[in-house]
Amino acid sequence: MSTFDVVDPATLDVIASVPDQGIAEARAAVDAAHSAFPAWSRTAPRRRSEILHGAFELMLHNREELARLIATENGKSLTDAAGEVTYAAEFFRWFAEEAVRPGGDYGEAPAGGARTLVGHRPVGVAALVTPWNFPAAMITRKIGPALAAGCTAVVKPAAETPLTALAIARLLTEAGLPDGVITVVTTTDAAGVVGAWLDDARVRKISFTGSTAVGRVLLRHAADRVVNSSMELGGNAPFVVTEDADLDAAVAGAMIAKFRNGGQACTAANRFFVHADVAEEFVARFGAAVEKLSVGPARDGSAIGPLISDNAVRRVSRTVDELIAAGARITHRAQVPDAAGHFYPPTVLVDAPAVPEEIFGPVAPITTWTDEAALLDEINATEYGLAAYVFSGDLRRAIRIGEAIDAGMVGINRGLVSDPSAPFGGVKQSGLGREGARDGLREFQETQYLSVEWPG
Repeated sequence: MSTFDVVDPATLDVIASVPDQGIAEARAAVDAAHSAFPAWSRTAPRRRSEILHGAFELMLHNREELARLIATENGKSLTDAAGEVTYAAEFFRWFAEEAVRPGGDYGEAPAGGARTLVGHRPVGVAALVTPWNFPAAMITRKIGPALAAGCTAVVKPAAETPLTALAIARLLTEAGLPDGVITVVTTTDAAGVVGAWLDDARVRKISFTGSTAVGRVLLRHAADRVVNSSMELGGNAPFVVTEDADLDAAVAGAMIAKFRNGGQACTAANRFFVHADVAEEFVARFGAAVEKLSVGPARDGSAIGPLISDNAVRRVSRTVDELIAAGARITHRAQVPDAAGHFYPPTVLVDAPAVPEEIFGPVAPITTWTDEAALLDEINATEYGLAAYVFSGDLRRAIRIGEAIDAGMVGINRGLVSDPSAPFGGVKQSGLGREGARDGLREFQETQYLSVEWPG
């Protein structure tokens, strides 16, 4: 079998070679998942819970090793990587607890003469497709509920970051997961592998995290067999600062919302709307914080790592050039190292026009506003609706603005919206379904009811 190299984006060094699997291996993975499904789906919820909780504990026990692995293949800082491991492990703990609370319903039919029993059962073999930007969290956010529900799964991690997925699969095996329940397929032929899964009648679920463009393609393919689909797609998150906001809190929130993982996150703040009365002060404080960011390889203790590829650097550079051509000005920038990696300087721009697509990099375009109605019109004039952020000194006003934004998640006076206990997902072209919370479990279940004859 051929292999492909995994490259450290900070140094361009080859760190490992993994099997470049194809359609035959993809089908073999489904064979294993299909064979394992009857026994796993009948496994007692308590046992499924124990395995997930064991994987949670193993991830925390191996946190430093996993963080170094993520930082090496993804490029993010060690601080970001360690935070991701903790966050990713929490999905195993959360769904370990949900596994023993499957829920259901019982009631009398309104017309009488029958009782209704409602239950939930696993949808079947699930295909899980994850991106490179959070190689641990995106895996556990899908595997956790799939296993808790009683599904088996085939997993395709991003070709840029397959090592974390393989490491987590090994920890699941160590925790007691039976053979065949989860199979990771590493490949450079994503379309061929995922296409083979969607063409296989035994695959009843597709859960994808990635770009909206690819999500549309997968949904069209899934429609041919009416495959249960969950899609966590692109975003274009606004970050709103009102005139009475606590600027220290707003700057701190902006640093998290914009620069976590170097801006390479679907929830990253992409458009900054700062009230004109406080714009100058906000830009000065925010810009000063940006200029202090250390950029470089994770091993150097840097706060910001490289972008994932040279193509990503060119794309971000092109976006900044287009914004400047449209009238934006760079006010603040961090320094980048003279190194071989895919580094781009964290950048603040003012007088920036609307950004129609995700920047997916460490660039913060800022515009000012004065009229709230016009602000909301501009914010909602996008096909995306994943995340948003609102900072205001008036909580009721912040909630009112948040509720008026077309987004599945809104951070109110905080720059982080992700939590395993909360339903993660968007509206419009940002996706279908939710991950996390009870909603995440339901994505891997089918509802069934029994109508029981009940004379008298």
